[in-house]
Amino acid sequence: MLVSRFTSEPAPPTPHIEVSIVNSSAVHRLRLVSGPEGVSFILLLICSVLKRTTSFDAVPVMGMVHGVLFILYVVFWIQAWQAQKWGAKRGVLMFVLAVLPTGGFFAERMLAKEERGELKPATA
Repeated sequence: MLVSRFTSEPAPPTPHIEVSIVNSSAVHRLRLVSGPEGVSFILLLICSVLKRTTSFDAVPVMGMVHGVLFILYVVFWIQAWQAQKWGAKRGVLMFVLAVLPTGGFFAERMLAKEERGELKPATA
């Protein structure tokens, strides 16, 4: 029983909130890499435009960063697909979101909802 510092009355009980969380580290890893992958894709596109319009050339660096993040996304995507037993529609959607310039942000949002249990994992 908790007692308040200022009075001798017991503190009111804290409500117990139960949240259903889909416990899949593969989904969590995919979610964590999808945002940075999306940002790196947009930055790579910006660097490509700047390379052709100015003397600024950050494409080699940004290309490497984006390449590494994309490879991580694909590896985590395969792991999440297997762990969650996604159907073909859901698995392909998650991959297509990786190749769209802002798709990583939508993937991250969908995966966060799935982790919190707000969006049921799509199965076959």
